[in-house]
Amino acid sequence: MSSDDAQEPLPAAVPVFPLNGAVLFPRGVMPLNIFEPRYLAMVRDAMAATGAANRVIGIIQPRAGGNDDGPPPLYQVGCLGRISDFRETDDGRILIALVGTSRFRIGAELDRDTLYRQVMADYHIFADDRDEPDALDAATRTAVEDALRPYLDARGLAADWEAVQSADDDGLITTLASVLPLEPAEKQALLETVTLTDRAQTLAALLSFSSGPGPGFTPGSGSMQ
Repeated sequence: MSSDDAQEPLPAAVPVFPLNGAVLFPRGVMPLNIFEPRYLAMVRDAMAATGAANRVIGIIQPRAGGNDDGPPPLYQVGCLGRISDFRETDDGRILIALVGTSRFRIGAELDRDTLYRQVMADYHIFADDRDEPDALDAATRTAVEDALRPYLDARGLAADWEAVQSADDDGLITTLASVLPLEPAEKQALLETVTLTDRAQTLAALLSFSSGPGPGFTPGSGSMQ
């Protein structure tokens, strides 16, 4: 990330897209196929916004619970994403790609005057998200790789181990945390770790203690290429 990017202001008010089981990490990339009217409006508004709010939306997970009369409660931590690719289809959908910019903690949810939800975002605890993360120490990196192999074997999955071993630390941990079929609460725990080392250690522990095949992961869909 360039120094200019790191100095760009972050919006205080953030439109949020609640997605269960999906988390965006700083410097991670998330493709989205937008078709619901409220989120089509959200993306179009983000593209038309000026200043810090231009081309940004927040990705956050909904919590279980709540009631049928209102929107589901949200986890307190999400990630701001900048729209890096935008394409409208002939059937009215919008295809976008988001690049993770910074995580945020919800300060308050705003009274709704749009089809979509908006929150006040507090970035202070994640002030280092726009800096390049420190490299992992050798033991932590090895622990992740050692835990990954039996985790995939238990699910009948394979990985390109040459690509895994040659990936940079941040790219490897972000990719694994994003694509592996972990439970929503586990993905949230990874999102809320402050440093890359904390995230890698948490990921290694989750992989080591996980058992049984997980849903939602198709061989090859998230493999390292």
